[in-house]
Amino acid sequence: MPKFPLAHYIDVLLDFLTSHCAWITRGISNVVSAGMDSAIDGLLALPSWVLIAIVAGAAYKLVGRRMAFGTVLGLLFLDNLHLWVPTIETLVLVLIATAVAVAIGIPLGIVAAVYDGANRVIMPLLDFMQTMPAFVYLIPAIPFFGLGPVAAIFSTVIFAMPPAIRLTSLGIRQVPADLVEAADAYGCDRQQKLLKLQIPLALPTIMAGVNQTIMLALSMVVISAMIGAGGLGGEVWKAIQRLQPGKGFEAGIGIVILAMILDRFTNKVGHNKTEN
Repeated sequence: MPKFPLAHYIDVLLDFLTSHCAWITRGISNVVSAGMDSAIDGLLALPSWVLIAIVAGAAYKLVGRRMAFGTVLGLLFLDNLHLWVPTIETLVLVLIATAVAVAIGIPLGIVAAVYDGANRVIMPLLDFMQTMPAFVYLIPAIPFFGLGPVAAIFSTVIFAMPPAIRLTSLGIRQVPADLVEAADAYGCDRQQKLLKLQIPLALPTIMAGVNQTIMLALSMVVISAMIGAGGLGGEVWKAIQRLQPGKGFEAGIGIVILAMILDRFTNKVGHNKTEN
């Protein structure tokens, strides 16, 4: 039996899309790249201690004293390791990728929760996205967006988006049926039930999806350094190429510290919103 030419068809499809859509994606790449550069330059224009104080103040207000103290220690340690610039680059990349993934993922999760037909289509696609090796997402990113952080954002969004969709859908579907029936009895339409009942009750689960999206985005940082993402992942990648395990561990610890800070923020913010 002859082999099915799947690789050939994928190559033809990517060539076609690159020939006809690359001018759009390259334009998007230029705009996003300019925005990223502006954000990074703006943050780096502040002295490191000023930015650390701002982040620590936000941590104290939103989470508590321990979080503020841990944030100060962690960020001062990264500054001491001379990793401040890569840390800011990684933070901007992760925040942009997470914002895009959440902006796409939460609406898709709502659609999957409300419409059974959409759920039957979306969930197998999420299985495909989550089981596909992360390295594969780098392949189409390069011809569409070129080497650099924008291609890294594209691949990171695809890799990190599934938890936001899954947990949004799961949270809405787990709202107790008797509460939904009570809302129907009071004459609420679908939009009112969704905005005033289901989403508020599902918020802890939705925020868990956002948290997992951030963690997956951070885990993609090192992989996306292979296509020029820079940041802490770039430091790890350079350490691997130059056989410098100490430098690699320093940058890896930087990613861990950043992950812990973002994790505590998202967990506590979701918990606080639920209590309110």
